[in-house]
Amino acid sequence: MLRVALAALSVLVIVGISLPLASAEGQGCAAPPEAMGRFLATEPPEPVPGEPFAEGTETVRTIADWRGRGVVMNFWATWCAPCVREMPALDRLQAAVADDGIAVLTVSADRAGAKAVEEFYTVNGITHLPVLIDKRMKLIRRLGVGGLPTTVLIDAGGRELARVTGVAEWDSPEVVAFVRRCLGG
Repeated sequence: MLRVALAALSVLVIVGISLPLASAEGQGCAAPPEAMGRFLATEPPEPVPGEPFAEGTETVRTIADWRGRGVVMNFWATWCAPCVREMPALDRLQAAVADDGIAVLTVSADRAGAKAVEEFYTVNGITHLPVLIDKRMKLIRRLGVGGLPTTVLIDAGGRELARVTGVAEWDSPEVVAFVRRCLGG
């Protein structure tokens, strides 16, 4: 009887220690700040589809090109007023987290392609973000993006952890700290 009691106590201690540790690993993306807007965790995290998109006018990329880094992938367009308002903050976020193993990727849905985005970047002083285009909107559709802007938080293994629909204050100190905690290595 004593052996059974000791075995049961051992199991309780192991489970009691393991559960908080397991949940602590997932706490990096818990409790987003209010400045994140409409935040929705992806439970369980799901692999991001490998649909290609363009960097500039010729280079074909997929999310796998950023494997090993946390990614803030924002879908936007130059004709989307909330997106336009959000872009300078995303540019500042990229500058803030560049050394943390985190990439901010802003993927445009503009049918006019790289030229429209390059002109927008020049006019608006965007200097830290790559020119990425999903001209045929294949990635946008596969991810189920219902409106712009939508931002997907992706871990270093290429899994969607959460998404934000609408505008967020990406350069606020609370959001920068949250992104580092959620996606940093």
